[in-house]
Amino acid sequence: MRHSALEHMYFLWFRLAALLGVAILVSVLVLLWIAGHQVLSLQFLTNEWAHRDISQGGIMPAILGSLYLGLGVLFFSFPFGLATAIYLTEYSREHLWKRCVELAIRNLAGVPSVVYGLFGLAMFAGFLNFGQSIISAVLTLSVMTLPWVITASVEALKAVPNRFRESSMALGATRWETIRGVVLPSALPGSITGGVIGLARALGETAPIIIVGATFYLSTLPTSPFDKFMALPYHTFILATQHSSPLASAYSAATALVLIMLTFLLSLGAIIIRYSYRRKRDW
Repeated sequence: MRHSALEHMYFLWFRLAALLGVAILVSVLVLLWIAGHQVLSLQFLTNEWAHRDISQGGIMPAILGSLYLGLGVLFFSFPFGLATAIYLTEYSREHLWKRCVELAIRNLAGVPSVVYGLFGLAMFAGFLNFGQSIISAVLTLSVMTLPWVITASVEALKAVPNRFRESSMALGATRWETIRGVVLPSALPGSITGGVIGLARALGETAPIIIVGATFYLSTLPTSPFDKFMALPYHTFILATQHSSPLASAYSAATALVLIMLTFLLSLGAIIIRYSYRRKRDW
């Protein structure tokens, strides 16, 4: 009876923890909706920003800027992260250097985002001469999210049973053919999970993109990867803290809602892809 009571108590704690997490998310969404639903409209989503009278403008340039950042991060960080994970799990031998690299990757996941912003300013904007631009921001955010993608991909590759590799190579396949045809399809759902987490973090970052090219207002849309850009996180920050308009707080809440929905939609697309690969697994 004592063990049964303890088990019920632990399960109750777990349920309460899960409900608390959901309640916090719902509370955030409800509070943002209450504060900003009155300005949500088609004009708000499709018009360019009106700097003098914000009630006449919209956040379409900021939506496009965040969309460019999200797709760019997926394009750069996911392939490089997956390739690094393949090297660490499939090719690199167990020795001190490999353990040091894995430890460094895990530690990099905890580095403050502003440090990555300073790195991007020095490396991409300065040394590579990309300037403060979309491409500098994309590369900076890609570097920032790499540890998440690498760690998730390493764990997904390690979860593939060794018998799959042994059976493939016993049938005459080379190591690369085994990785490409057997290991990767089995590990891809877990790797995509790391990409989703990295994407969500990248879309919500403000400090790095301020340093490497984001701006609050542009009179024209960016036409090149080397142009400056508007982005939803920075737009929300300026409206919430520095704008003098009485409508600024409502517009910041509405912009935050749009950012959450954009993150959800991009993540949903990745989750659908992950689900399609997961359905093909038979183990």
